Amino acid sequence: MAKFSFILVERPDSFGSFGAFATALRSIKELGFAGVEFNLTGPCGYEVDAVSRVVESINLPVVSFLTGANYFSEGLCLGSPRAEVRRQAVERLQAYTQIAARFGAVLVIGQMQGFARDEPNRAVGEARIEECLKPVIEAAERHGTTIAFEPVNHLQAGFHPSLADVMALAARLGSPRFKPMLDTFHMNIEEKSMIEPIHRAGRDLAHFHLCESTGSFLGSGHFDFKAILAALDQTGYAGYVSVKAYRQPWAVAARETMQFLTELEAGG
Repeated sequence: MAKFSFILVERPDSFGSFGAFATALRSIKELGFAGVEFNLTGPCGYEVDAVSRVVESINLPVVSFLTGANYFSEGLCLGSPRAEVRRQAVERLQAYTQIAARFGAVLVIGQMQGFARDEPNRAVGEARIEECLKPVIEAAERHGTTIAFEPVNHLQAGFHPSLADVMALAARLGSPRFKPMLDTFHMNIEEKSMIEPIHRAGRDLAHFHLCESTGSFLGSGHFDFKAILAALDQTGYAGYVSVKAYRQPWAVAARETMQFLTELEAGG
C-alpha cells in the first residue's frame, strides 16, 4: 500500500505566521496523510528548528522539499546566462541539501532549471545546468541527501522535459545521489504512456508526484490512478507518493484528496 504525503503548494511564509503554518501541518496529519512536502524558500522561509519540533511532535515526516519557488520569487536559475544568478542558485541548493538531510527528505529540483525565456538555446541552457549540478551533487553526497530531478513539461520549463532526458543526465553525472522522479501531470504531456515510464525508471525512481490532469482534485480528470499506483507497487517503489492539487486552497484540497484516496483504496 502506498504511503501518501500531501504537497502544500502554498509557500510556508504565505501563512502569515509560523503558528498558522504549524496548524496546517497538524491538519494534514489529522486527515490521515503519512507525510508532507513543501517549498524551501529564501533561504528557508521559516525557522527550521521550529518545523522540526512540530513534525516530530505529531509524527508527520517532511518527505520532500520543493525548490521551484526560488525561481519565481528570486529568479534563481541554473540555466541563466548570468553567471552570478547561477552561482546564487547553486549556493542556495547546496544549503538546501543540508536542510533536507536533517529531515531525511529528498530535494526536488525542477523549475529552478529555468524557462526558455531564460535561455532560448536549449543545448546551451542544459550544458549550464549540468555544470551547476555538479557542486550541488557534491554537497548532496557530503550530507547524504538524494536529489530527485523532476522532468517538467516543455510548457512550464525549458530544459530536460522528459524522463529520457533526465535519465541521460543522471547517467552522465554518475552519482547515486542524483536520481529521476516523475509527476503524472508532466508525464501526461511529455510521455506516450502513464505506466511505461514508471517501469523504465524502476528502482532508480527517487520520488513520485500524483497530480490530476486538471491540476485539481484527484478524480476530476482522466488519469487511471489505480493503474499508476499498481505500476509503482510492481517496481518495488518504497518511497512516498506526494499528492498535489493546486487549483484550490490547501485545506479543501487536502480534505477532498484524502476522501478520494480512501475510496480508491477501498475499491470505490
